Amino acid sequence: MTIWQIILLASIAVLAIKLLGYLVPPRALEAPRAARTAELTTVALLSALIVVQTLGAGQALSLDARLPAVIVAAVLFAVKVPFIVVIIAAAVVAAVLRMSGWA
Repeated sequence: MTIWQIILLASIAVLAIKLLGYLVPPRALEAPRAARTAELTTVALLSALIVVQTLGAGQALSLDARLPAVIVAAVLFAVKVPFIVVIIAAAVVAAVLRMSGWA
């Protein structure tokens, strides 16, 4: 199987799964348990993406200036600092650490 065949099959599978979602009755999606599961799944997937992008370098673990920058951003978000300030502070932390040699 070529890579294009795999991509085509994966695309068809994703489309089929998406179309199956229309067959689910609306009352099943309005249940509190389903809504809570959907909310938690979204948060878990976004958290996993952030961790992989922050700590990953191919197949290896990479501890560089991104990790302290994300930690600073998380702390600032926890104390409800405005978004633009969080971005600037995290960028400054990463830049200072990279300038000091901690790539």
